[in-house]
Amino acid sequence: MKKTLVKNIGCLQTPVGSYSHKGSKQGANEKYSNVEIVIEDGIIRRIDASGKNDAAQFDQVIDAEGKLVTPGLVDGHTHLVFGGYRQHELAMKIAGAGYLDILRAGGGILDTVRKTRDASEEELYNKSAAFLDEMLGFGITTCEVKSGYGLTKESELKMLRVIDRMKKEHAMDVVPTFMGAHAIPPEYEGRGDEYIEFLCKEVIPEVKEQGLAEFCDIFCEEAVFDAGQSRTYLQAARETGFDLKIHADEIEAIGGTELAGEMKATSAEHLIAIKESGMDAMAEGGTTAMCLPATSFYLGATYAPAKRMIEKGIPVAIASDFNPGSCPSLNLQLAINLGCLKYRLTPEEVLTAVTINPACAINRGDVVGTIESGKQADMVIWNAPDFEMVCYRFGSNLADKVIKKGELV
Repeated sequence: MKKTLVKNIGCLQTPVGSYSHKGSKQGANEKYSNVEIVIEDGIIRRIDASGKNDAAQFDQVIDAEGKLVTPGLVDGHTHLVFGGYRQHELAMKIAGAGYLDILRAGGGILDTVRKTRDASEEELYNKSAAFLDEMLGFGITTCEVKSGYGLTKESELKMLRVIDRMKKEHAMDVVPTFMGAHAIPPEYEGRGDEYIEFLCKEVIPEVKEQGLAEFCDIFCEEAVFDAGQSRTYLQAARETGFDLKIHADEIEAIGGTELAGEMKATSAEHLIAIKESGMDAMAEGGTTAMCLPATSFYLGATYAPAKRMIEKGIPVAIASDFNPGSCPSLNLQLAINLGCLKYRLTPEEVLTAVTINPACAINRGDVVGTIESGKQADMVIWNAPDFEMVCYRFGSNLADKVIKKGELV
């Protein structure tokens, strides 16, 4: 048994519990001063007063040097497996083109689809694994990864195999989501219903049989998939044994959040254009709001009403939405800054939104997301005295040391 001691912790800040925090509990963090953490075989055993333990009795001692320690960050929404990049779209965005304008012009998702189909599995793995390395450096220790840039059975399975390999081989804990319904592929232009039928009958069962995903997600949006098509897809996914996610109300509110609540989806993502009826449905259905402020920042779009959703009793999570088109940043620390500055959340509410709430939204709340006895020893030592400093500083990586399963990474 390997025993590790994290000593000289100036401030330990963490949510508590293995459930989604909502309402007043969104901002409920425990704060301890001058403590140390005992870890055995990668699992947290206890939190003690500083100096209580004899460092000589441990196989590894990590000195926090009086700094802040929090749980490892959890990024609950990424699209980090893709071919190519889309830097050429920047000029179009500056000229005023919107997301759907670029998509209709053959760019956007469809441009990435072409490049992802052309890329080999090994190329996609090497590129994606490097992204995970970078994310670890920012303090992210668990992340969700979606497919959705293949849009054929073969290409989607290729992406999912890449995600599965990262899950098995990389230090990051990776949670896979099948998102074959990310866009209507060129082969099915004007035949969205047929494409949904194809996914439901041929692809979703194959993904399940091969054990390549835990969730299914769909982009419910004008010019992509409507609420009826989304219902058909999500029902098929549920009947096959998948948990549900839905991209909803990013640009237009067309019923996606109401559907999310009705079907008790684990999370609904984006939510920029959400209406009160959608919030009521999500609160009733226990659906987590996966908010993506860096996407709003990059697109110059409105920010999701995260504060209002907390008031409504919806658990709020904040994720990066790292992808090649609408958010080419995997720095969750930037999203933390925006969570305070644009969503007007408190630092405590933001910490919950990047730890336990996204952990629960990817079915990992019993393993990660808090620093408590019995949880996996994932944590960040920050170049900061408190989490207010992490929220206050932007543009710098304040993660000093990252601990994954009790080991420095």
